[in-house]
Amino acid sequence: MSAPPFIVAIDGPAGAGKSSASRLLAVRLGFALVDTGAIYRTVALAASRQGIAFDDDARLARMLPALQIRFAPPVTPGGGQQVLLGGEDVSQAIRTPPMSLGASAVSARPVVRAGLLELQRRLALAPENRGAVMEGRDIGTVVFPDADLKIFLTAGEGQRAQRRFAELQQKGDPSTLDQVREDQRRRDKNDSERAVAPLKPAPDARILDSSELDLAGVVEQLAREVETRLAAREAREARR
Repeated sequence: MSAPPFIVAIDGPAGAGKSSASRLLAVRLGFALVDTGAIYRTVALAASRQGIAFDDDARLARMLPALQIRFAPPVTPGGGQQVLLGGEDVSQAIRTPPMSLGASAVSARPVVRAGLLELQRRLALAPENRGAVMEGRDIGTVVFPDADLKIFLTAGEGQRAQRRFAELQQKGDPSTLDQVREDQRRRDKNDSERAVAPLKPAPDARILDSSELDLAGVVEQLAREVETRLAAREAREARR
């Protein structure tokens, strides 16, 4: 019997570089990438399109079973993976500031978290995966508390806001740096103070501060850690 996929859980606040680092790490290792933040953003988008308030648990519960959310390979080499809602590519639509706050709001609803838990686990544990990189805010504490490697990726507030601002500028978003910083503070507060699965490091997570690291440096540190642990796991399996 083959070993289950090697699970890498990367948690942390908005703007810490989780998405970029996770994407490059998955490519480097040949692992699947499960972007849980994108899943919650897609739920927020679907709710907003249907006129459902982000705190309307009854209507959210009725909406969730009908949602068909999946990931697809990038359209162009080096691009990000596609996020599909039904047959529609919503990769860009979910990356706006309103959907960022919407994702934070719906993710605080127990009915949403419970409804999406099985989907997240199923995507990561697909038998064709050698491993999976999962990024979010409660991967190591709730979704995969037994993950093979848990990382809490963080950075200073100013650095995180600057990164998010630069990302939005590249997309033509008119938000100012002050607006980005204020949105980030609200999202940090919502994520860390919510009653269900608040943002916090798992007790056995490795804390990695990316304030003084570029993206390549973050990915290099993560890759070395995964490769060391994966080799040790494979050696244990070989001795059985």
